[in-house]
Amino acid sequence: MTDLKRTSLFDMHGELGAKMVPFAGYEMPVQYPMGVMQEHNFTREKAGLFDVSHMGQVILRPLEGGTVSDVALALESLVPVDILGLKEGRQRYALFTNDDGGILDDLMVANRGDHLFLVVNAACKEQDIAHLQAHIGAQCVVEEITDRALVALQGPSAEAALASLVPAAAEMRFMDVAVVDSSFGALWISRSGYTGEDGYEISVQQDQAEAFCKALLARDDVAPIGLGARDSLRLEAGLCLYGSDLDQTTSPVEASLNWAMQKARRAGGAREGGFPGAARILAELSNGAARQRVGLLPEGRAPMRAGTNLYDAAEGGAEVGEITSGAFGPTIARPMSMAYVQTAFAALGTELWGEVRGKRLPVTVAEMPFRPSTYKR
Repeated sequence: MTDLKRTSLFDMHGELGAKMVPFAGYEMPVQYPMGVMQEHNFTREKAGLFDVSHMGQVILRPLEGGTVSDVALALESLVPVDILGLKEGRQRYALFTNDDGGILDDLMVANRGDHLFLVVNAACKEQDIAHLQAHIGAQCVVEEITDRALVALQGPSAEAALASLVPAAAEMRFMDVAVVDSSFGALWISRSGYTGEDGYEISVQQDQAEAFCKALLARDDVAPIGLGARDSLRLEAGLCLYGSDLDQTTSPVEASLNWAMQKARRAGGAREGGFPGAARILAELSNGAARQRVGLLPEGRAPMRAGTNLYDAAEGGAEVGEITSGAFGPTIARPMSMAYVQTAFAALGTELWGEVRGKRLPVTVAEMPFRPSTYKR
């Protein structure tokens, strides 16, 4: 793994006994000695600490004499999301789209008063920054942040754990953002995450990151968690993984992400369209898409993994979709999957059959999230 990058927390992962694997160009911890199943359950019961420093952190600043509204309008030319209406101190989920209406990446956007702060996926960050520079680089300053680590603290004990170091964190609500001074320097905090749990994502100076993490891990109710549990947690929460459940051919409507496209950007809205792929996306918002992302609950204990083809009959019949993510859900104590199916087969309760090693097994379209979220709203 010599060509892979390392985060500033690499040495700490080694001290904690992590098993490291290649992921998005980095050496990342997939699990610690506790094991994936117990790490998943620990996060649901207490608080898990995740190293997500491989993800991209980007600041968009106004040009001299400009305002954050100018930056918001520039970014709106690349996303089907209401950025201008995002209030100071708040964060919103967004999507970069291409001219065909597919998704280039999903990201978080925060309004921090005089600039926007973006967090993008690790595997897409070079492409995203080039995309921003090419299309809105003349309208704002695009600044990649390379001297800060990023960690996520998730679970019912997250508030008490972070508030023991930064009391102001307890006052934040879901999707609030703040910059807070601490013994570890200025922390850029959002009350968000990708596990379905209440929690935080915290950007910290790289030279303070290990000390900050060790201060959290000194508590009995905080444990390090790897990529393995991160994937089963986000799948139980019904959240998409870019590269698996979203890609450049998938539209936001197909992905059932209509909630992420606010009224202002839709047909008849104050700033209708004007983003890449608007013709397809607005048409699908009005008329529906040919396929739809759905949740699936297979019968039995064996998960149906990504790539499993779905049929409308136990024998013969037609292929109607494909699974994009699948795993055993430790909290719900049964297998779960995410898939794209023809819209005619997307209704809750529809029975389908997944072909596993040449044998068709029953699976039912189910509501997501598979386990209710616990965000502090």
